[in-house]
Amino acid sequence: MVMFNSKVEISRSHKKEGFSKMHHAPSLPLFHKATNARYLAAIIDEVDTKRKTRDPWKLCSVTQVEEVKLVLRLIPTWLSCLIFTVVQAQVHTFFIKQGATIVRSLGPHFQVPPASLQGLVGVTILVAVPFYDRVFVPLARKFTGKPTGITVLQRIGVGLFLSILNMVVSALVEAKRVGVAREHGLMGDLKAVLPISIWWMLPQYMITGISDAFTIVGLQELFYDQMPEALRSLGAAAYISIVGVGSFVGNIVIVVVEVITERAGEKWLGGNNLNRAHLDCFYWVLAGLSAVNLCVYVRLAMAYVYKKVDGGQTSDRQGSSHNKYRPGV
Repeated sequence: MVMFNSKVEISRSHKKEGFSKMHHAPSLPLFHKATNARYLAAIIDEVDTKRKTRDPWKLCSVTQVEEVKLVLRLIPTWLSCLIFTVVQAQVHTFFIKQGATIVRSLGPHFQVPPASLQGLVGVTILVAVPFYDRVFVPLARKFTGKPTGITVLQRIGVGLFLSILNMVVSALVEAKRVGVAREHGLMGDLKAVLPISIWWMLPQYMITGISDAFTIVGLQELFYDQMPEALRSLGAAAYISIVGVGSFVGNIVIVVVEVITERAGEKWLGGNNLNRAHLDCFYWVLAGLSAVNLCVYVRLAMAYVYKKVDGGQTSDRQGSSHNKYRPGV
């Protein structure tokens, strides 16, 4: 066993790999032990002495260990945001089916296509993002004292809470729509246009846009800032992949709900008759799942540790200059 100076070895490693110096984070005990071992010694056998380069599986820098920890710390956050994208996916599916059954007239000669209602989400985001930066952040800064008002994890959490509110509002609107169909005896008429205005659906589209402005933008910032510098493109891909994987999870949720309700005697979401599909109950199920998911996310966010780079500063975009790692929330 050959002992070496850890500071010299780490310095050479940083220069060779081109990474910024990264400090050791007090998390993930398995890698904590590995980091301590790399500080002290390298095991070099007779084969290694004949080689010009050392086996990377026997010797790695502290930076390499810390980078692995950074990636692993983001995985629980990634998983805890999947239910959020399940909720957001309803904009492209059941929201459109709801809109197709109600009055969409704007004036005597124009009807709004059901799918075009998704444009309300984009308009809401265009308004919400400048409002967040110009109004919300300065106001929150007065209470928290942080340059960005709230941390990026808190921003994501607000969006998760709004997704719960979104499903509650959607369930109430759907109950209203079905109630109108029942009052007018149109429950079995698949082609009937219910006498209820399209504007009843405006709140759920707006809440969807606002929650996107909080969570999706927050995820983009988190996965870019907290990833190792060499893997930031992977971080961008990881945040975008939440949307795709969330759609698959949404399909699984629908299948499970259909199977359970069919065994109970009345299948939800089945057939072409939306009036008898119990869509409002499905929205309540998503609201419950989102609430449980939010509790899990809060617990994970409280334990999260931000990245710390040169100068002993935490890389959480909060302007902190503390010498120790601190929780994310």
